[in-house]
Amino acid sequence: MLLIPAIDLKDGQCVRLKQGEMDDATVFSDDPAAMARHWVERGARRLHLVDLNGAFAGKPRNAEAITAIIDAVGDDLPVQLGGGIRDLDTIEAYLDSGISYVIIGTAAVKNPGLLHDACVAFPGHVIVGLDAKDGKVATDGWSKMTGHDVIDLAKKFEDYGVEAIVYTDIGRDGMLSGVNVEATVRLAQALRIPVIASGGIATLADIDALCAVEDEGVMGAITGRAIYEGTLDFAAAQARADELNGGPA
Repeated sequence: MLLIPAIDLKDGQCVRLKQGEMDDATVFSDDPAAMARHWVERGARRLHLVDLNGAFAGKPRNAEAITAIIDAVGDDLPVQLGGGIRDLDTIEAYLDSGISYVIIGTAAVKNPGLLHDACVAFPGHVIVGLDAKDGKVATDGWSKMTGHDVIDLAKKFEDYGVEAIVYTDIGRDGMLSGVNVEATVRLAQALRIPVIASGGIATLADIDALCAVEDEGVMGAITGRAIYEGTLDFAAAQARADELNGGPA
């Protein structure tokens, strides 16, 4: 089980939002590169970056912070990035800069042709981020609910050739209320590609619950507010996950 620290970027700072509200941001660091190094030192084997300004603007922002993070962690640590990715040129630029995986969210739902083309052009480097509440997908930084069923959409994107699905329960993200394991497993069981859980991780009990379903196709989990506010010790959590699942992934 891969635990992935989240570094959410807003105006060049490392922040966390509550339920996607840009006006409800807690600033944890004004040095995202130092924060990235911190998580690597604590045992992180992948980082999850979100360009929050980009997600709302529909185009990349926070370029300076993203570049600093890539420079700080080097070439050996995979970094996945989402937020504001709406065209192939942006994807190519990010991959050329050292990003390992791009995460396409809103654009995948609104413009599936782009996702298909991205999977063809950049095989193995495209992840889809599906944010859902009560089984229905949300877009535009969670501001708009769609009628799309999350499992149906994920299966469609799987056929395109995406590498994995990041599944976020937006009713729990940033709330420290526990992972929606049932919904995550339901999605993973319907797919052949792996699912990365996101939203609500609070304590080691959540890590235990996710490790128990890793064999169902849940390859990892993104954690944010809990590791910044101290309800979860990242190093201890990754060590626990490795112990429960037979060693590092």
